[in-house]
Amino acid sequence: MSQQTRPPPPPPQWALDLNSNPSPKAKSSSIPDPPGYTSPTALSTGKQSKVSKNTPQTPARKPPTTEEMDTLKLKKAWELAIAPAKQLPMNAIGMYMSGNSLQIFSIMMVFMLFKTPVQAVLDMNNTFARFELTEGKDRLLWVKLVYVAMNMLALALGLWKINGMGLLPTTRSDWLAWETAREPLERAYPAFPL
Repeated sequence: MSQQTRPPPPPPQWALDLNSNPSPKAKSSSIPDPPGYTSPTALSTGKQSKVSKNTPQTPARKPPTTEEMDTLKLKKAWELAIAPAKQLPMNAIGMYMSGNSLQIFSIMMVFMLFKTPVQAVLDMNNTFARFELTEGKDRLLWVKLVYVAMNMLALALGLWKINGMGLLPTTRSDWLAWETAREPLERAYPAFPL
């Protein structure tokens, strides 16, 4: 008995369609192709379509000069320096709404209000490293000073909150109530009469 080998079955139609070139479609609409679009037929034949021949070609953009790059970097650095001040109204409303009682929610909010600015100031050089200028490096110093000032405003908001909660020892508060009132020396009576 000789065994005949069968030829493999033909591939399914979807595989044939996937590997074949797309059929050129007749342009049925009067809408032109968008700028920069190259039709698949122009790619396969290496020719440009009628629409792309009629549209003007955009010139290649020249690379920016170092002065333009420094200006752009400085603008982005200023945006980053002002960013902590943009968060202050939201933080102030959150602090006001959390109340002055000692609860886990208000304590965590105050902790984050202190942690974020301190961490931002400590990591300032890494934050502004990508904005280093080739000329006029002293201009970036002013940006960093504004960044520190904006973070100090956030710390001031935190101090206001913990003062409202009664955690700053600025006045005699309830946790110091065990202390007796002190009398000034001029009103004190001597132990032995003179």
